[in-house]
Amino acid sequence: MTGESLWILWSVTILVAVAAALVWWVWRKGRRFAEGDVFIASRLGSGNRLFPTQVLITPTSVVQYTPRWIGRQEETIHLAHVASVRIQTGAILSDVQIETTGGTDPIVCHGHRKRDADRMKSLIERYQTEYYRQSRV
Repeated sequence: MTGESLWILWSVTILVAVAAALVWWVWRKGRRFAEGDVFIASRLGSGNRLFPTQVLITPTSVVQYTPRWIGRQEETIHLAHVASVRIQTGAILSDVQIETTGGTDPIVCHGHRKRDADRMKSLIERYQTEYYRQSRV
């Protein structure tokens, strides 16, 4: 091998390694962030190209989790403070808006499948019903 072909081989090898590292990083950041009812938005939805938003619904809270290149953004709302759940359905994907009773900014998620959006709403309603039944006892 000549010096020029060896330089080209090393350059290609480094480029492939960097591309593989970037793909691995994006894949790693897009994994489920918790166990349970986690709904991951489609990468086709707006704002979800590299790191799709995830929503975790538990019996006590709703958590919106958005990975970033470095770190993450997380917002949690206790179920007692969820005022309403609004679903806007498009041709393929749905947008979900979860409003709070405190008047702060709602949780807004773009690009969920229709059945996931419906399941999110039904889980929130079911957990709220259970929460308020328990508080009466």
